[in-house]
Amino acid sequence: MGSKKEEVRRKHIRLHMEGALTARDKVGVQDFVLLDAYTSESAFLENLRKRFRENLIYTYIGTLLVSVNPYQELGIYTASQMELYQGVNFFELPPHVYAIADNAYRMMCSELNNHFILISGESGAGKTEASKKILQYFAVTCPMTESLQIARDRLLLSIPVLEAFGNAKTLRNDNSSRFGKYMDIQFDFQGVPVGGHIISYLIEKSRVVYQNHGERNFHIFYQLLAGGGAERLSSLGLERDPQLYKYLSQGHCARESPISDKNDWETVCGAFSVIGFTEADLENLFGIIASVLHLGNICFKGDKQGCASVPDTHEIKWIAKLLGVCPAVLLEALTHRKIEAKTEEVICPLTVELSVYARDAMAKAVYGRTFTWLVNRINSSLVNKDFTQKTVIGLLDIYGFEVFDKNGFEQFCINYCNEKLQQLLIERTLKAEQAEYESEGIEWEPVQYFNNKIICDLVEERHRGIISILDEECIRPGPATDLSFLEKLEEKVGKHAHFQTRKLAGPKGQKRIGWLEFCLLHYAGEVTYCTKGFLEKNNDLLYRHLKEVLCSSKNSILRECFLVAELENRRRPPTVGTQFKNSLSSLLEILISKEPSYIRCIKPNERKEPSKFDDFLISHQIKYLGLMEHLRVRRAGFAYRRKYEHFLQRYKSLCPDTWPHWHGPPGEGVERLIKYIGYQPQDYKLGKTKIFIRFPRTLFATEDAFEFSKHQLVSRIQATYKGCLGRREYMKKRQAATKLEAHWRGVLARKEIKRRSFVKGFINRDKPLCPDNEEFVVLVRKNYILNLRYHVPKNVLDKSWLRPPGILENASNLLRRMCTRNLVRKYCRGISAERKAMMQQKVVTSEIFRGKKEGYTESLNQPFAGSRLDEGNINPKVLQLLGNEKIQYGVPVIKYDRKGFKARQRQLLLTQRSAYLVELSKVKQKIEYSAVRGVSTSSLSDGILVIHISPVDKQQKGDVILQCEHIFEVATKLAMLIKKEHTVRVVQGSLQFYISPGREGTIVFETGEEDQVYKDKNGQLRVVSAGKKT
Repeated sequence: MGSKKEEVRRKHIRLHMEGALTARDKVGVQDFVLLDAYTSESAFLENLRKRFRENLIYTYIGTLLVSVNPYQELGIYTASQMELYQGVNFFELPPHVYAIADNAYRMMCSELNNHFILISGESGAGKTEASKKILQYFAVTCPMTESLQIARDRLLLSIPVLEAFGNAKTLRNDNSSRFGKYMDIQFDFQGVPVGGHIISYLIEKSRVVYQNHGERNFHIFYQLLAGGGAERLSSLGLERDPQLYKYLSQGHCARESPISDKNDWETVCGAFSVIGFTEADLENLFGIIASVLHLGNICFKGDKQGCASVPDTHEIKWIAKLLGVCPAVLLEALTHRKIEAKTEEVICPLTVELSVYARDAMAKAVYGRTFTWLVNRINSSLVNKDFTQKTVIGLLDIYGFEVFDKNGFEQFCINYCNEKLQQLLIERTLKAEQAEYESEGIEWEPVQYFNNKIICDLVEERHRGIISILDEECIRPGPATDLSFLEKLEEKVGKHAHFQTRKLAGPKGQKRIGWLEFCLLHYAGEVTYCTKGFLEKNNDLLYRHLKEVLCSSKNSILRECFLVAELENRRRPPTVGTQFKNSLSSLLEILISKEPSYIRCIKPNERKEPSKFDDFLISHQIKYLGLMEHLRVRRAGFAYRRKYEHFLQRYKSLCPDTWPHWHGPPGEGVERLIKYIGYQPQDYKLGKTKIFIRFPRTLFATEDAFEFSKHQLVSRIQATYKGCLGRREYMKKRQAATKLEAHWRGVLARKEIKRRSFVKGFINRDKPLCPDNEEFVVLVRKNYILNLRYHVPKNVLDKSWLRPPGILENASNLLRRMCTRNLVRKYCRGISAERKAMMQQKVVTSEIFRGKKEGYTESLNQPFAGSRLDEGNINPKVLQLLGNEKIQYGVPVIKYDRKGFKARQRQLLLTQRSAYLVELSKVKQKIEYSAVRGVSTSSLSDGILVIHISPVDKQQKGDVILQCEHIFEVATKLAMLIKKEHTVRVVQGSLQFYISPGREGTIVFETGEEDQVYKDKNGQLRVVSAGKKT
């Protein structure tokens, strides 16, 4: 039964191994070595495209890392990512630049040998950024002490300084490195970075004096103008506008660049201070930079004899001041040349063309040697004074293979460098592969590959190579030209299989090669070079007269760059080509002595747009970076190899004999495992410590089977764990239930006893306190008091009270009286003087109107106002007429004439002694309170108020009939000011009033559909109210 289950399980695994292979097609493989069609460039390109589409910019070719510039922030360079890759096996995590850095660091620490990381690619492919990420990784992850913090900071901050002086905006890249850079990072025996050393190669000095359209000079010129202080620029004789300087304006993009020169200037200045530059160093350094700009603005003019002169010596004076030389001597050196014979010196005038050449040569020489001084100065700050043996990791950030429409001397040197590095890469890769096969006891199969030593020899061979021929042409007597150099090449290397010119090429080749061009067949393809400028750039001569001027400079940096000993040496200095060949040879010696790692950077498109994948451009770079050749060498034998321990640890779940633990030797466990899975003999080889798998499909099938098995194992583990949790939970619940049952039985027993005593107490509740009812009474008292606290009235108007049981009625009444007194006391203490006065007025109102007049009940919650008129509403003349009498109350009213009952708008003003009826600025009537007999109002909801005046007062003509909105308030105020008993009278039906002494009138009050006041046919004043009759 068990064997049948095992057979079914094995069948499921094999079916899954076949069916899941297509899932990998969505995002490609993370190692090109695992491509089935590894010889197909289109398959290589498609895999790269799939990964780029998913923002997977890194892919391996074995241990070589291919990096595609994403031109966007992907969030993959965080501190957490650094921690993730720290100390992890190289192939355990997805490809990353941190994996390359960490692998080199761990190998260096464990084997105590030196390593280097070679970073190459086109301009704009991300080489500089890759080197920065590696340095940042070391800075964050390596152990660090406070004393070594300065060395680490100097190492990191040397980058922006070198970028400022050695990088420039080109058509392809806003921050293109125009020099090669090799940086050694030194580590002590504990793996702590303690120092460093930098070597620079072939800085593009020609950029100082000329830039193509759309390109800029080196960053430092623009940073100085944009960020330098006004005082510093004034001392250097500079203006902020870069368009004013010829050396900065030829590319026509000095101000159009998106680069933030001002911010970069602040970064560079901060780096200078950390690295240890003194103020004197910076003053001399910026003086040299400014002098180069002034040099470019020198204009020459020819006289009748064709000799050059300088009409305006303003720039000469500034250069002389900044470099500490004599202006007259400098002027002579720029316009004359010193020729030495055996016993005498002859000074010859220069033409305008030669003077321009001398000026540009001086600018290039000054800047080039200053850059070398800068690198040496940084190295002196990075040097570690502890002379114990150290290990190093080198970073080589160097230009990739370059092919332009017009390729000159610089491209020739750069491509020669790449030929040498490609030769080193292939040889080291083959050597490593062969060494691994031999150490594992597996037969080595010779690999056929293109050996580019033949091209390297064509360029560098002594006496016969292109560089040697170029040097001979530079030093031979007679008129040497670029054309004569090309003819010499045709003569000496014309028969070489990898060399062609227009003259040597067939009819098809002549169309693509110019008369001044030659073509080399590099490992990456054909490149055509234009010989125009080869001799001049290779010579790079500085006239002796100018060299003497610079040697006499008081600028301390120039004194170090131009030594007097040079003048005494009569030998011709080595050419640029020879210098580059020698420095490249030294570099290769350094690299050969170290263990290599490689990063190849690729630019996905020319416009620096994210997510855009240009097939043609990338295919071009794949070819020139030699990636297909490297992949072919890497795949010549076996596609995958892994130590037995790692292979068994990962895949042991696929075989019941090795799962969960294998107790024998790892090699035997692997052999048992692969036989169970069903590997064919031709699919693999077993070495001494590793298994070698020939085809990627075999590995993929194993990986897919592992994924399938992993899900089954997870399900089984989950089921076992859930069962364990279930049993544990059941036991907890069972114990809890037992305990609860025991406690509950006790509770029930106690409740039963209490119930019996409670029933007895309830029966005897009305009897005097005795043992039979004592417990019940105490319980009732307690419950009543506890419940009462939630039902206590909150204010004096709240008459609610919790109904007490019969035995507590006396106590409840006592508590209720105490609560009421407390609420009343609290309420009285909280009443203000103003509110107290208003409440007294409300009491008077109640005495007068309660139960007598409609609307009284509704007016109770409406507070009385101090006055319904502000002083601003009363005419100042009226106030003046009142004199010292203070207005106690004012309200707008309607007065009805006694005869015609015509309504008139008035203001009623009440003082302490009198009432005044006012119209605008006139006092129409004054009524002294002593003359008032009484005040009448109706029982309806109208606002009619009649002030009855004593006939004895001869000044008054009769009673006053008023109508106001606030009838209760006005009547109360008036009654309190008159201070007579029963002043206000509420009448029903009608009232009599005096029209004049001896003559009476009648006001009739009635209800109706709407409020009205009018004179009826009988001559009576009829007041109709819409309210109900009282």
